[in-house]
Amino acid sequence: MTSEHSERPSVSVVDRIAEIAKGRTPFSVEFFPPRDEAGEAQLWRAARAFEPMGPAFVSVTYGAGGTTRDRTARIVGELASTTSLLPVAHLTAVGHSVDELRGLIDSFAAVGVRNLLALRGDPQGGVRQEWVKHPEGLEYAVELVELIGAAGDFHVGVASFPEGHPRAVDLDADTANLVAKLRAGAEYSISQMFFDVDDYLRLRDRVCAADPEQGAKPLIPGLMPITSLRSVRRMVELMDSEIPATVLDRLTRAAGDGPEEDRDAVRREGIALATEMGQRLIDEGAPSLHFCTLNFARATSEVLANLGMIEQASPAPSIRR
Repeated sequence: MTSEHSERPSVSVVDRIAEIAKGRTPFSVEFFPPRDEAGEAQLWRAARAFEPMGPAFVSVTYGAGGTTRDRTARIVGELASTTSLLPVAHLTAVGHSVDELRGLIDSFAAVGVRNLLALRGDPQGGVRQEWVKHPEGLEYAVELVELIGAAGDFHVGVASFPEGHPRAVDLDADTANLVAKLRAGAEYSISQMFFDVDDYLRLRDRVCAADPEQGAKPLIPGLMPITSLRSVRRMVELMDSEIPATVLDRLTRAAGDGPEEDRDAVRREGIALATEMGQRLIDEGAPSLHFCTLNFARATSEVLANLGMIEQASPAPSIRR
């Protein structure tokens, strides 16, 4: 590494979680790169709202197929330089040669970003499309973990899948893949969002049984406070996942029988569900909670307040998701 940031000491996600856990349950939030200036302004409003709450870290995703690579790199750099937040940049293998990936890793280092989430990534067109690696790229996320590890002083996380990755042969094979990524140098994993806490607990048990040393690494559960039944159904479809029947029934009853769903009622039920899940995860010893925010702070802050992890959330602004 040749950047001016190369010699600066880096703070890891794991260390930050451990430090915060001395006083309270840590949490983190996930942003996605916006498509336009208005969307970017919304992201920054959310970032500034979360900053005084003290999240362990904030992650910034790629779009499908890595389509927002440049915006991801710019935003995480600005988060690192203009806020007190610890940014984690998603880095995917999809569509990139090894040389391009090395260049991206170096560009993150150049702006002081040393925490990366290593993902194979979904094909453009969605998770159900056939995966085809770049002719000069990488086939598996474990190879990306190794590439980042060889690049210098970085802290690497990976994805985990409580319901199993859609392309995994079975849950045992999916667990073996996660363990391989952890053995390759990943320090923690963040799970895909889920709506059945038992799925997360079973994944944690499988990892611990397969390799107790790797099972000791933080497995951070991914949550999303639901504010729209239509939106969450679309997201779950894109993930090739499903909403448990008991959860869907609660949301459907809240939505009502009219031509348009009762968004306020769905939102209240979604906040209640996320609070219940968060409390059970805390009771079961989850190391931290990770929230998919859709670049809005309000719903997540309400769940955090319900859990006693921050002071009571302030009255809802006009945009209150």
